[in-house]
Amino acid sequence: MCYWSQALVLRSYNPATGELLGELIFASADDVSAAVQNARTAQKSTWSKLTLGERVDFVIQAYQSLIQNDENDIQERLSERLAMEMGKDFRRAQGEMRSALQSGPYLAKEAAQAFEPVPLRSGRQYFAPLGVVALITPWNYPVMMANNLLVPALIAGNTVILKPSEETPLIAQEFFGRISQALPQDVLQILHGDGSVGKQLVESPHVAMIAFTGSQATGRDIMSRAGPTMKRLVMELGGNDPMIVLKDANLDQAARFAVAGGFENAGQMCTSIERIYVDQSVAPEFEAKVAAFSKAYKVGPWNETNVNVGPIINSKQHAKIMDHIRDASEKGGRFIVGGLTDPDSNDKYRPPYIAPTIIADMSTEMKLEQEETFGPVIGISSFQTVDEAIERANDSDYGLGAVVFGHDGAQDVASRLEAGMVGINQGQGGGGGPWVGAKQSGFGYHGTKDGHRQFMQIKVDAVAYRAATPERCLSPRATLSATNSE
Repeated sequence: MCYWSQALVLRSYNPATGELLGELIFASADDVSAAVQNARTAQKSTWSKLTLGERVDFVIQAYQSLIQNDENDIQERLSERLAMEMGKDFRRAQGEMRSALQSGPYLAKEAAQAFEPVPLRSGRQYFAPLGVVALITPWNYPVMMANNLLVPALIAGNTVILKPSEETPLIAQEFFGRISQALPQDVLQILHGDGSVGKQLVESPHVAMIAFTGSQATGRDIMSRAGPTMKRLVMELGGNDPMIVLKDANLDQAARFAVAGGFENAGQMCTSIERIYVDQSVAPEFEAKVAAFSKAYKVGPWNETNVNVGPIINSKQHAKIMDHIRDASEKGGRFIVGGLTDPDSNDKYRPPYIAPTIIADMSTEMKLEQEETFGPVIGISSFQTVDEAIERANDSDYGLGAVVFGHDGAQDVASRLEAGMVGINQGQGGGGGPWVGAKQSGFGYHGTKDGHRQFMQIKVDAVAYRAATPERCLSPRATLSATNSE
């Protein structure tokens, strides 16, 4: 349920056409305060009083109600809404929708296993809810990214306030609004608006945790605002993921992965491959292969046949990507795909689209190497020594993911990369581990048993199984201190 007042209106547009898709009411300060209070009440009086199994049943039934509801083919309609509002092609929107629906019940069961008490030598470790959790979620995967945070937060016994991106509010409301309706009142609420709504949630003394996916700048602001109330934080703050191609790599596989990893979702992906460092002995062949494989990518709107690179989400992001392309051109970049001097460059880079672009001879001074581009643009540079490649790959504030293609020494290269997730001859992430970043790409983590427990308070009960003397009532550390003071 949302708490709205008759105030500002939040409008959502199709990024490909500029068409107005719908309107939602922008949450006022009073709306936010009311939502937090209602979430507190629901958490204490209803949701936390259910057993772990009962909460799992509620969540699974909420997702199954969407899976089993064939009225007007709801899954297809939600996929179409996602494609129109975010811009990704319909096939990818369908994939995200199906993944969210299938992963909801799976995550619920996985989280329940993570929250089972753990016996200790003389007691137990167990888990208690935090209270009210606020999720501030992104636009690039507006259903899946929120889903991965929402389910463990709910299973933990927390109530949740979801503040989706203002770029994709309609799909968030339509999908998670249906989930909310299947849960007890006020267990899941949705508030719409810009950063001001998020700031109020972060500053509220009654919100126990913030889970956020977005930019480094916003992440720093959240840390500053959350400091006075010492909130629990889980934040994924983007990346500028490097890829190292060793001289014995399978170049076909490496090149295919490079273009797929760089152009997926129009490059609007936190683990997009943005920087590639390739051994100079195989660089010419590798460049030729990525240029050839990139021809399979077609730019266009979500409903056009064979499109796999959609529009850039808004004009601000489009301008940033173009700035990175111009910067690389001015600093000696060599375009092997795309380019500002092509006869059809005006068409390739006319808003809201940016055609797949690959720039060789990337240098350390270029914004491509220094910053997150978040678009269908890949920079390539050759290296003489592996140490040089590792040094450049690590010379970044980001550390979300990284990839190594090759065989001899690939494991050693991977271990030296300063990233939370490293793929060797495959994509970063996955492998049964949590979603975790290093350096300024992450604070906390989520996914798997360890990640799910971020949404709970770990508690320890130590039990004395025989009559306790005064000395036994002290911890070993306290007993040692008392002995030393005599």
